[in-house]
Parts: sequence; C-alpha cells; structure tokens
Amino acid sequence: MIGLLLVLSFSGCIDFGSEETKVLKIFHAGSLAVPFEEYEKMYEEQNKNVDVQREAAGSVACVRKITDLNRNAHVLASADYKVIPEMMMPEYADWYVMVSKNEIVIAYTEMSKYNNEINGENWYEIFKRDGVKYGFSSPNDDPCGYRTQMIIQLSELYYNDSTIYDELILANTNFKVDENDDGTYLIRSPKSITVNEERVFLRSKEVDLLGPLQAYAYDYLFIYKSVADQHGLKYVELPNEINLGDYKSEEFYSKVSITLEGQNATYMATPIVYGLTVPKNAEDRDLGISFVKLVLNHPEVFENAGQPAINPAIGVGNVPDELKSLVTMG
Repeated sequence: MIGLLLVLSFSGCIDFGSEETKVLKIFHAGSLAVPFEEYEKMYEEQNKNVDVQREAAGSVACVRKITDLNRNAHVLASADYKVIPEMMMPEYADWYVMVSKNEIVIAYTEMSKYNNEINGENWYEIFKRDGVKYGFSSPNDDPCGYRTQMIIQLSELYYNDSTIYDELILANTNFKVDENDDGTYLIRSPKSITVNEERVFLRSKEVDLLGPLQAYAYDYLFIYKSVADQHGLKYVELPNEINLGDYKSEEFYSKVSITLEGQNATYMATPIVYGLTVPKNAEDRDLGISFVKLVLNHPEVFENAGQPAINPAIGVGNVPDELKSLVTMG
C-alpha cells in the first residue's frame, strides 16, 4: 500500500495541498514606493503562493538593470513613461501603459533657512542667498533629477530672469547648457557629475534625499508632490508653467531638453506621467501581466497616495489581450 502511494505521489496523481511559492520581481521608481507597497499587499492577499519582491531605484537605473545588467524583472514601473519607449523598446519591451501623474514641489523643514519667506515666486532668489543649500537627485539615475534641471531652466523663461540656471546650477556643478537659435535649451548632464557641496546636496534618487533633509543636512529639496505628502513634508508649490504637472503647459515645457551624455539619451520636458510594462525577458510574463492587471483595476491606490490616476490608463504598443479592456489605446 505504501509503495502504491509513493508511485501515485511521484506521478502527480495525489495532491497534498502544497504549492511552490513563486517570486514576482518588480523594479520601480522610488516615488512609487507607497502605492506599490499597497499593491504588493493586495496581490499577495489574492495570490497566496506569490511573494512580491520590490526594488526601488531611480527609473533610469531600474531600466539599466534590465538592459545593461540583464537582470530579470516581471514588472518595470517608471516615474517617466518615456524611458520605456526610448530605452527599452523594441528589444526589451513592446508595450506600456500610462497610469498616473505627478508634479514637482520644493520641500523644506522648520529648520530650513528663510522658510518663513519662501514662496512660488521668490524661491530662486532664496536659493541664491549665502548659506542656503538645495538638493536634487542625479539626472543620470532618476527622472526627478533631470526634471529638476528642466524646471530650473524653464524658470528663466517663466520669470524672465536669465541668471537663474547660471547661478544655481552652472556655478555649482559641471552641467552645461546650450541655447538654440529657436529659443529652446539643451542641458547636458555629464557622465560623472561633480557639485559644490557647500551649496548642492546630490544623491542617486529622490527618496535617498528625504532622510538628510529631515535631519537638517540641507535646506530645500526638489521632490514629487506625492512623496512630500506621503512623508508629511512642508513644501512650496511651483507655478503650473514650470512644475511639469500641467498638460496645458506642455508646449511651454518643450522648450527645454536634457541630454544624459553617459547614456547617449535625450529627454524633452513633458508633463510627469508614470508608466508600466512587463519586460520581454521576464521569466514568467503572465505573472507580470497579472500584477499590471491588478494595478489597472485599482486606480484608487494611486489616488490615495497623492498621485492622480489616469483612468482608464493609456496603452501603447502591443498591449496584452488580458489588459486591453482596461485601457484606452493611445
């Protein structure tokens, strides 16, 4: 009898109720940590045999894990959807969905110098004052970093002050900027960035800057509004014409672009939109698609995290059949 049971067991005819745990790996932007923590809980509750494992980094760094390091992920979630078509397609991805929006603000603490004076119209003047130190993430690793550069350059146009980028960035870093004959600007981010540490606080991604800000290591931080809200930070809201959060200002935003010289990649300033895809090299694409489906079915998670959802999401490319009913094709 025991022998018969063993034979049946090894032939798959007896189910002892055990199921192998699967790992669902997600590479996502640091600013998606809060909503994706909630999506992780929801997914694991519905799929008891799946362990969702998330790695947060700058969106560019997330993509490079796949394209340069050949690492495997079931889902890639970027704070700038454009890194998917520009860095992953067609070799590493053939579709993506645009799921939510954001904007950039300037966060500060009760110990930030001149915090009782700063507002959306004079922040750049405050930054020029002696002893004021401001932070941003690396453009080479993180969309929040290159968006910060775009905002500061756009500020010259919006406030009609041609000294803003020169005094805040060019005087304190090794960035360069070219002014074109048509009135547009091209910022050049070097492969290896150096900064004047007396004035500028630089880290790889924006969430790495939160702890030092809250520890009063510097005064002001360019950060996504949703992240500032999630961490209970005070902040200055910037005008729609420069905060990269307004679709109506897209034409004005397009006057500034940035080239990441170490990656041979150029990005034009556009409204902030988050994007998801399942990489082509995912070991189990169906697993990744099922997670994206959960995200699309629950846009309220983004809303609760302070990131306005695009509902229905916008799909581009060869969107899987399982997701087509949940998106509007763009």
